[in-house]
Amino acid sequence: MNGNMNLTLKVWRQKNAQTAGKFVTYKAEGISPDMSFLEMLDVVNEGLTLKGDEPIHFDHDCREGICGMCSLYINGHPHGPKRAVTTCQLHMRSFHDGETITIEPWRAAAFPIVKDLAVDRAAFDRIQQAGGYVSVNTGGVPDGNAIPIPKVIADEAFNSATCIGCGACVAACKNASAMLFVSAKITQLSLLPQGQPERYRRAQSMVAQMDEEGFGNCTNTGACEAECPKEIKLTNIARMNNDFLSAKLFHQEEIHEEQHGGA
Repeated sequence: MNGNMNLTLKVWRQKNAQTAGKFVTYKAEGISPDMSFLEMLDVVNEGLTLKGDEPIHFDHDCREGICGMCSLYINGHPHGPKRAVTTCQLHMRSFHDGETITIEPWRAAAFPIVKDLAVDRAAFDRIQQAGGYVSVNTGGVPDGNAIPIPKVIADEAFNSATCIGCGACVAACKNASAMLFVSAKITQLSLLPQGQPERYRRAQSMVAQMDEEGFGNCTNTGACEAECPKEIKLTNIARMNNDFLSAKLFHQEEIHEEQHGGA
């Protein structure tokens, strides 16, 4: 016995967002436990292509856990059963010979299906474009690097910046909320001196775009944090809510000053 596995795959196949989809059963035979999950799908697709069948469409790019493209819902979990790994980092030794594996795309109205397991996550790009940047002049690179930042703050900002925008938080949430993603992108800038001038406007703009995209509300179940491959923390959502409410308060004060001449 060579230690390879034979598996049954139940894969969601769907032509596009307007067409009804269904599960189709495939056999994955002779799979090495050392293969990544995506390599296993490559092998299955090679077999389908040789038979003249259409291969399974799925997203992938770096295959190093960095790009966030490998957005697969595996056996009821975004990115599969292991914590703190993306689908491309998930190896077949996490499964057992003879096991049936169910593979689905992200399920969210704001992530329409492109084809099969691939979804359109351009909503995340539009949220980022709404305010996830620093547009004020912060000086050159040496000047920026010379700004003293307490280590605990720098560490928090860096931890938030590790978000890869894969959408697992949305897929895990019963409301398809994007608040963990949005709050991470807001927090990574709001904690730093360079992000302060646009801090509250950033929160308003990105939250407004998130709502416009049709993502659901957060009800603090914690599923997003539990399934996030980069272990982004719920504390980011608390910070975002604080900035968003502060922005509304400051806006009301500005209106009051305009109406009363600064009195």
